[in-house]
Amino acid sequence: MSGTDETPSVSPALLEIIVCPDCHGSLDLTGAELVCQSCGLAYPIRDDIPVLLVDEARRPG
Repeated sequence: MSGTDETPSVSPALLEIIVCPDCHGSLDLTGAELVCQSCGLAYPIRDDIPVLLVDEARRPG
């Protein structure tokens, strides 16, 4: 694993092409999660791999 527990290492090229599977909005790396700019769903990153499953996402609020 190339990142730490606090800051996962996700390729910038990958961040440019992946989108939220729920609403297709852009994703931002925020702490240890990818957060959708549109709907606010937060997707976990495990072992530097984004888990883009709506069932695994944390709902806003």
